Amino acid sequence: MIYIQIVIDKGNKVPLYLQVKKQIMDLIKNGSLKVGFKMPTERDLSERLRVSRNTVSMAYRELEQDGVLKSYQGRGTFVAEEVKLWKHEDIREKITKFVDFAFEEAIEVGIDADEFLEIVTQRIEEKKKLIHEIRGVYIECNIEQSKIFSAQLSERTDMEFRPITVNDLNGMKEDTRKLVEESQIIVTTFNHVNEVRRLTRGFNKKVLGVAITPDLETIVRIARFPIETKFIFVCISEEFMFKVRDALESAGLGNINMKYTNSYDVNELKQHIDECEVIITSPGRYNDLNDLIANLDIQDKQIVNFLYSLDDGSVKALKSKLLEIKYQK
Repeated sequence: MIYIQIVIDKGNKVPLYLQVKKQIMDLIKNGSLKVGFKMPTERDLSERLRVSRNTVSMAYRELEQDGVLKSYQGRGTFVAEEVKLWKHEDIREKITKFVDFAFEEAIEVGIDADEFLEIVTQRIEEKKKLIHEIRGVYIECNIEQSKIFSAQLSERTDMEFRPITVNDLNGMKEDTRKLVEESQIIVTTFNHVNEVRRLTRGFNKKVLGVAITPDLETIVRIARFPIETKFIFVCISEEFMFKVRDALESAGLGNINMKYTNSYDVNELKQHIDECEVIITSPGRYNDLNDLIANLDIQDKQIVNFLYSLDDGSVKALKSKLLEIKYQK
């Protein structure tokens, strides 16, 4: 089991359960705890932190209410999704308060309204230029998803992101090395953050994570199949398997007849395909499953590509972090 680094300060005025909650959220934000990670039991964590079990219970309960953790009876509590910053808050109101505070500070030191507006306008232009000049790479486990997400990220941030894969990092050919060296930032999905940090450690680059959300049309397509339909879901990683299971449950499809596998064994896959009516795959397995079906000359199976897109809230939070980057000269 991964050791969860949480430090409790009993002399701090912040309630203990909020300290536990915040640190768990921070660990998920920075990728230390990945989607699908099984959390310690309330009793185990409370004993290690030397706090009451009720303290941990309250922290877990609020994180479940926020959708960050999810408990399964008899199985435990798991990380269900990445933390979305400013969730359920009126962002416009929050920003307005920041502006009000800054304007009041300006007036107090003798800066009038026109000069304050000039400062703000100039600063915004500097930030826009900074955003436009940032270059980055987007890393995924498969090139199809990497191209899709890097294009989405480029469009939504007005920055240039180029796609590479985890396998590219493992192989580290000269073109991959050059892409990483020329980039100011590396972005990947949260479940790959730790692996990408390990593979790019020697480049001294900042690695940031983003959340992905299931494509609504894919969910609707699955929901339209008859309730008795037998599905097999084929993917690469256990983390993706967990995310899809959770996405289906959140959409009210947790009771469908679905088996899950990340096997590459042809005989095992053939047996699963023979037993099902619909094949659902992650983007990274879609092509090889199509090839397998063609080679086996199977005519009566439907195949659904379970698509994801970048989460809007996650991209906004990422864009804010990117503004803090200083150029490496």
